[in-house]
Amino acid sequence: MISVLDYGACNVGSVIRMIERAGGSAKRISSPDEVLVAKKLLIPGVGAFDYGMEKLVSRDLVPALNTVAREAGIPVLGICLGMQLMCRSSEEGVLPGLGWIDAEVRHFTVSKAVGLRVPHMGWNTLRVVRENPLVSSDAEEKRFYFVHSYKVACNDPADPIALTQYGEDFVAAFQRKNIFGVQFHPEKSHRFGMELVRRFVELKVA
Repeated sequence: MISVLDYGACNVGSVIRMIERAGGSAKRISSPDEVLVAKKLLIPGVGAFDYGMEKLVSRDLVPALNTVAREAGIPVLGICLGMQLMCRSSEEGVLPGLGWIDAEVRHFTVSKAVGLRVPHMGWNTLRVVRENPLVSSDAEEKRFYFVHSYKVACNDPADPIALTQYGEDFVAAFQRKNIFGVQFHPEKSHRFGMELVRRFVELKVA
């Protein structure tokens, strides 16, 4: 069972449908008590960094999230804004993030002169840089759908598991122990997204 956190800054329904299509079961949760009993947790998210953190704080979710991610060590997956909230801070706002990953979230600095615009929106191919449970490093091209104006910059080179390119290389996915984050939207990425979600569904819990 995957608990999908509804904190008022995400589209939970499409994520739950993808989990079910990938062969898993999911439930929507929104309270600290529900977080504390989760066996696997998925944190989706869309919108601004400070808005997301304000929602987590106002619902008193941060202490419970820290307990399950840092102490209980359950598998946690952040999607898009959910990934960014796992970092220390963001140039998009002033509030601190959860700080689970030693990383900052930075605005894209791509040049319009080369035909690139912000937000970055569309399909990108991943380059897997480290063996991991979510994205296979086999030779098949893997394409995922992105919609974002900010990117994660990891300070520890051991954290990224996949990169992609938009004017420059940036982190498309990271992992630190039980904590995973992906900048793209698996629920909008067809068979590639379903495969990633299936791998999270099947991930063994310690």
